[in-house]
Amino acid sequence: MNYFVEGLQGSGKSTLVGKIADRHTDYEAVREGDYSPVELSWCAYVTREKYNEILEKYSTIRRVIEEKSVEEGDHMIICYTKIITDIPGFHKDLEQYEIYNNRVSRETFKKIILNRFANWNTDGNIFECSLFQNIVEDMSLFGNATDEEIISFYREIKNTLGERDYRIIYLMSEDISSNIDVIRKERADDQGREMWFPLMLGYFNESPYAKNNGLSGEVALLSHFKHRQELELSICKEVFPDRYTILKSKDYKDEDLL
Repeated sequence: MNYFVEGLQGSGKSTLVGKIADRHTDYEAVREGDYSPVELSWCAYVTREKYNEILEKYSTIRRVIEEKSVEEGDHMIICYTKIITDIPGFHKDLEQYEIYNNRVSRETFKKIILNRFANWNTDGNIFECSLFQNIVEDMSLFGNATDEEIISFYREIKNTLGERDYRIIYLMSEDISSNIDVIRKERADDQGREMWFPLMLGYFNESPYAKNNGLSGEVALLSHFKHRQELELSICKEVFPDRYTILKSKDYKDEDLL
């Protein structure tokens, strides 16, 4: 079995991944930024030619880059956010090679995702937000896709997955605002300055969806999260009717995991 742990930011996905991993010690927990056979968030996706250019450009940390890189077909995947370095601009430079936020065409975006799901050949994985969050956010905020178009794409994903063994565990947030407040405090520096939320708000405010609709600010972001959760639950019910379990965010018993 493979598990996809899904839900909004602050819903407790990381905690749940840990709990499942504790129960299944022979499984591999795949968290955001780790190399994943099905997800590319926080990773650079580059051709071999570009990869060699990056190694040459950052030759002082070449070995570290190679350690955090995985060969996949004719591309290399660099888990660059897992690389600790004080080289100015390194992370910003590699960020441009992610596939999200309109960095590749819509058709290329879909092709990469479907090909990776088709080529995925490992089992016993516990994936943290590897099925919904980044794809849905990208398609809705940067691709201006309608709900129907997003649901249609997930039908393609399901067809690609075929009869693989997987289960979606969705953490449904009943109080989205409170969950976001918690994560805002958790992801602050030693002086209490928020680190995550300003970036998340900027990401939303600068998206084509927000600009095209004249949206910005915290209230608009929370409204987007509410709609995203409704959409993701619809995807579960319409596309994966026999493949999902819904748990209340931070309000479930350990026996519910059975």
